[in-house]
Amino acid sequence: MPIPDYQTLMLPVLKASAGGETTVPTAANEIADQFGLTEIERNELLPSGRQRLLHNRVHWAKFYLTKAGLIDIPQRGRFVSSGAGRAMLSTNPARIDLDALLAIPQFSEFYHDSRRDRTSSQQAVTASSSVGPASVATPEEQIDAAYMALGSALRSDLLQRILQNPPAFFEATIVKLLVAMDYGGSHKNAAEQLGRTGDGGVDGVISEDRLGLDRVYVQAKRYREGLAVGRPDVQAFVGSLVGLGASKGVFVTTSSFSAQAVEFARHLAQRIVLIDGQQLADLMVEHNVGVRVDRSIDFKRIDEDFFSEEE
Repeated sequence: MPIPDYQTLMLPVLKASAGGETTVPTAANEIADQFGLTEIERNELLPSGRQRLLHNRVHWAKFYLTKAGLIDIPQRGRFVSSGAGRAMLSTNPARIDLDALLAIPQFSEFYHDSRRDRTSSQQAVTASSSVGPASVATPEEQIDAAYMALGSALRSDLLQRILQNPPAFFEATIVKLLVAMDYGGSHKNAAEQLGRTGDGGVDGVISEDRLGLDRVYVQAKRYREGLAVGRPDVQAFVGSLVGLGASKGVFVTTSSFSAQAVEFARHLAQRIVLIDGQQLADLMVEHNVGVRVDRSIDFKRIDEDFFSEEE
């Protein structure tokens, strides 16, 4: 089953804390057993890859319950239900969610103050369908969803810009990318080599290392989306490598490779790397080719070590 959202987890988290002090990992394991989550679901990560999704949702359920005065934090990393929390459980609630917590004055004040600060971020996330309504997603999930939506739009725009420019621009872009990835030694050396051969089905050659001890041959095809590079194109490229006595090649396209082309390249004696449009855009973003940082936002957390230092 899908991992429950953080509001659905509020009641199980409060119940888990009613038996005494507990921790997020311990509560998460108990809740995973309760909901019958698989090992894959228990270990599923946030898109950022920095935390387990279940742990993140348990954390935020605990955080909001704490702000509502239903959970106390007696010491670092541990939490337990408060008197108010046990009193709420004694009423046998079917569910505890934001609506229930908003009936508590101290939580209502906290929530509406923080919500005003997050308005612009929530609006950006609502435009993305990857997580859903902001009331269901935790703040970190909302941030990740917005980041992924913006990243996806950026990669799509990169490929469109490449297609809008002449073929020579595509070759120059590959040069800049390979140099940014530490191939070719320098932009001058790489640019002199790439595009210089122009025959035998090879668009260029570039040094694999700065000393030029080995060389990588490059083929580039600027195809529009929906027009896949097929096995015959890859086979022709391999034939060119054999004729040149080469063992390494990179085939780059702005579109995709057919399943037959990918399977063919997988079983070759030569080392052939196929880079499709999505991978090309990913590499350009990773190595800052054709993109720049628009703004940087630091998200800070409590430094637990600072507050646990002994005088």
